[in-house]
Amino acid sequence: MRVVICGAGQVGYGIAERLASERNDVSVIDTSRSLVQNIRDNLDARGFVGHGAHPDVLAEAGAEQADMIIAVTLHDEVNMVACQVAHSLFNVPTKIARIRSQSYLRSHWQDLFSTDNMPIDVIISPEVEVGEMALRRIALPGAMDVVRFADDTIAMVAIECRDDCPVVDTPLAQLTDLFPDLKATVVGILRGDKLFVPASSDQMVAGDIAYVVAERSHVKRTLGLFGHEEPEAGRIVIVGGGNIGFYVAQQMEKRSLGAKIRVLETKHERAVTIADSLKRTIVLHGSGLDQTILNEADIAEADLLVALTNDDKVNILSSVMAKRLGCKGNLALLNDPDYQTFTRTLGIDAFINPRSVTISRVLQHVRRGRIRAVHSIQNGLAEAIEAEALETSPLVGTPLRDLNLPHNLRVGAIYRNGQFVRPDGQTKIKAKDRVVIFAAAGAVRHVEQLFRVSLEFF
Repeated sequence: MRVVICGAGQVGYGIAERLASERNDVSVIDTSRSLVQNIRDNLDARGFVGHGAHPDVLAEAGAEQADMIIAVTLHDEVNMVACQVAHSLFNVPTKIARIRSQSYLRSHWQDLFSTDNMPIDVIISPEVEVGEMALRRIALPGAMDVVRFADDTIAMVAIECRDDCPVVDTPLAQLTDLFPDLKATVVGILRGDKLFVPASSDQMVAGDIAYVVAERSHVKRTLGLFGHEEPEAGRIVIVGGGNIGFYVAQQMEKRSLGAKIRVLETKHERAVTIADSLKRTIVLHGSGLDQTILNEADIAEADLLVALTNDDKVNILSSVMAKRLGCKGNLALLNDPDYQTFTRTLGIDAFINPRSVTISRVLQHVRRGRIRAVHSIQNGLAEAIEAEALETSPLVGTPLRDLNLPHNLRVGAIYRNGQFVRPDGQTKIKAKDRVVIFAAAGAVRHVEQLFRVSLEFF
């Protein structure tokens, strides 16, 4: 696949890194010479210095032969115009744009992004995506990561196995015998910096992070079996009243969640604006690094601090301070992958990686075959994929145990006629089933082949 990426920042670089590693033909455009040089030095991709919306720059980057353009610069307008130019002048089939401003995304302007107006096929709104991720984490205390599939009926959760975890040192096959009615399957284990798909004879040990696919109604029971029975947060302090923090507070009010919320915002004008828009949320003007402000927000009685500013250092330090002052838990937004490696050492319970969220949305449309959703795990070590099985798929009609699937791939759940099916060796996948698969990086191509449309289908 030939892909042109506009923007070589953290998100653009991450997308280019993933696509180039899979031997796609990748060109990256950015106005920053240093960012472009970084692409050239470290990735098997071409870098071009220039404006991503300029026709001559797009032409030089190979837009004429491109299958897809992915515009993820920091400027919405550049992303939109780049897609328009790619469509009008180069007839690029698939156009993806990152749009941050919610003004463009309001429902009464929904016709803006259409073939007749602004021809963008996929819009990615990082603020909404990250905000929804934060809301899912808040709703499921104890989960380090939460992703939903199949019309919200299936969830994949990442669960830390602590020293007191009741299910460590138990073969996975034995867990199935102990809890036969539990609609959940362990599909992946992160041990140190190694992620693997376990066999039925494998067992978890303290310190592991287990990736479990479960029917949504069985997620809390699953967390309980792993020793995570933390109650839902009743008092929440949000640090940062920007787009993401405001979205989270606004949605919690709209969804009538019972938690009492306080938002801390450093900019006075912004604090006044969001205070006027929120009805039941208390907004305080001040910094999450100011102990006086944290005390004013009753941090000692808070169940959860959610740090959602644009500054990783503020998010880390405010999370650590909150814990020291008596807050029971924390959740931090972290952009820099270097910071993500020592969160546990600092006492950060969970973090959200916005780059991973955006890359996951892009991969959903890059992956070949009937792929409905993709979630990138641990900076690309694995992917959780939801795909639709077609009549011509080699998966259909044969018991799973006889399919000779790669060892680094696991079918976690099947969604059939609106119902969850927990797979075992005897399960046969049917045409039109939606299958949730956990695949290590080396098995992703195999998943694409399993769900591609065969020529015999036509």
